[in-house]
Amino acid sequence: VTVTILFDNFWTDDRLNTGWGFAALLETAEHTILFDTGADGEALLENFRLMGKDPMNVEAIVISHAHGDHTGGMEALLALGIRPKVYLLPGFPAAMREQAPPSVEVVLASAGQEIVPGIRTTGQVGSDIPEQALALETLEGTVVLTGCAHPGVVQMAEQAMTFSPEPLHLVMGGFHLMDSPGSEIEAVLGEFRRLGVQRAGPTHCSGLLAMAVFQDAYGENFQRLGVGRVLTFSLASSL
Repeated sequence: VTVTILFDNFWTDDRLNTGWGFAALLETAEHTILFDTGADGEALLENFRLMGKDPMNVEAIVISHAHGDHTGGMEALLALGIRPKVYLLPGFPAAMREQAPPSVEVVLASAGQEIVPGIRTTGQVGSDIPEQALALETLEGTVVLTGCAHPGVVQMAEQAMTFSPEPLHLVMGGFHLMDSPGSEIEAVLGEFRRLGVQRAGPTHCSGLLAMAVFQDAYGENFQRLGVGRVLTFSLASSL
């Protein structure tokens, strides 16, 4: 599976548009998933073009949580004429389901539900700001991809472990530690060690302090992210 960061407020390629929000494209040999849609549809679609990706291939959209910086590109995507399945959570505002156009099939995601072979949703974690992450079952172990991790990035990773018991190879995405003191960041880092997280890739709402702390702790196993970053993993289900 190839994971391409298409929207982020950090960048690895200065040709691309940046903005507060997050979106990642996941492509296997047979399937294409978009995880979140960023804040701005025009910028998102331009990044698709610049990265040589075709948005018409998107067959499923997974929304991590109901905030505009993760849902803002949806309208522009659907205006292209794609007819994806859209994975929402039961705890999202009812209006998100009720206002969905007839061109999409809304799916209420459940814990461990397979989106495509080798890629599952955690289902709903938390209640104040319900959120889901993706778990990629790779030969290296489980890769967890988060949008913001409002309920806690440790909680998101633990939920993934309940149905993907392989070692946590990489936890990446938004860690929502931007307003957290150093002591709280160190506590999260300690939980990562307890869970055996082998690599870490904080971005988006993780905050510069947390990114620096994780980079210092993980060294060569720190994964720098940002719009334009492309990562490739071997899905265990492809064998």
